[in-house]
Amino acid sequence: MKPTKIVNSVFSNFLLNGKDVLQCKCFPEWLPEERILEQKILDIIRDNFEKYGFSPIETSAVEKTAMLIAKGSNDREIYTLGRLSNYSGDNDQNLALHFDLTVPLARYVAQNYSLLNFPFRRYQIQKVWRGERPQSGRYREFYQCDIDVVGDKDLPLLVDAEMPSVIYQIFKQMNIGKFMIGVNNRKILQGYFSFYGLTNHCINEAMHAIDKLEKVGVDKTRETMAEKGIGADIIDGIINFAGINKPINEIMEYLRSCKIDNELFLQGVDELEQVIGHMATLGIPQDSYKVNLGIVRGLDYYTGTIYETTLVDYPEIGSICSGGRYDNLTSFFGDKKMPGVGISIGLTRLFSQLLKTGILKTGPATVAPVLVTSMDKSLMSYYFKIATLLRNSGIKTEVFFDSKRIGDQLKYASKKGFKFAIIAGNDEVNNDGVQVKNLETGEQRFSGLDDICAEVR
Repeated sequence: MKPTKIVNSVFSNFLLNGKDVLQCKCFPEWLPEERILEQKILDIIRDNFEKYGFSPIETSAVEKTAMLIAKGSNDREIYTLGRLSNYSGDNDQNLALHFDLTVPLARYVAQNYSLLNFPFRRYQIQKVWRGERPQSGRYREFYQCDIDVVGDKDLPLLVDAEMPSVIYQIFKQMNIGKFMIGVNNRKILQGYFSFYGLTNHCINEAMHAIDKLEKVGVDKTRETMAEKGIGADIIDGIINFAGINKPINEIMEYLRSCKIDNELFLQGVDELEQVIGHMATLGIPQDSYKVNLGIVRGLDYYTGTIYETTLVDYPEIGSICSGGRYDNLTSFFGDKKMPGVGISIGLTRLFSQLLKTGILKTGPATVAPVLVTSMDKSLMSYYFKIATLLRNSGIKTEVFFDSKRIGDQLKYASKKGFKFAIIAGNDEVNNDGVQVKNLETGEQRFSGLDDICAEVR
């Protein structure tokens, strides 16, 4: 049997059995109107990244499996590469699809160290793959939009303040409602725990528990820390400390007044105070950010400033943008100290949630505002001439080819979301013009070919 017949046979069986096996829901596919909207959001993100001087790079979707595992991913989440047929010399476990963009960035910087200019400012908008448990808003293939500034040996704290400014500009332009940028410094919590005598192991367990506090609640958090051997009095102090919800100036005054004689704690407070001060000068409104001492962002990756952004009216969506500072990006690849600061937007998850809640609404299912209808097949060269005039003027245009009644063509135009329909029969051709119909108002009027581009505009 020929390959095409095999494919058609399998396809037919899928349809006949009524099984939803042609497209896995873990790997999203959008309708045209959804994809157009997603592209607009990508353009907003890309434009703002570039507005701050970040340069684009793209890395291979494939990395060495050993490196991905070493940098912290659960091996059950990693998709390895292999062929359906086994070829001698192939090792299916040697290569895998990247699960984030930070590991590829680390490899890229180390590999191109002598060719890059530091501080290195890059943005990356690519798909990543992660074998997560399927659930609402979680996908195994998704767009990630990252920016990072990587320094050589050191990196000014000013960069930490710039990241929330990028976040603010992006979500303000997306017009998705009130959002709040939470800012913290991991050194504060680590120093706090250390001052009260927690071992390094207990500090990690406490950080992990606080990271899940908002999701699982106080009782479960208290129970988890107690199981790790942390005393009840200390647990209450930790939960109260992480849950402080006051204006920024009051929190900073409180942190300064704490009688905690710990170098790491004091360093974290000082860094946080500097970052908050610079954020104000960058023009971020004070009602769009706050100090949140309960933000942790993982166990050991981030080492200083950390960010987490949420929608005020839709907290159930969770973080819509997060990130922070790390001491050494390329530690896995060599002994050069390369600190960095970055943020990441998991766009696919965010986009699906914004659609689901109705915060974002789709528009037309076409990128072209103009449809040139077809009244008479013998006049097709005239219709092509009209379309070419419009396209050369920068107006996206579609030509309708099928032999359908004009009423059906206009229904097609309205359903797809065109703004204008161009109609031309023998009368219009003889007068070297067209009828321009505004599909939103129903208004229709004659326009000469010389004026058609201006008329549509």
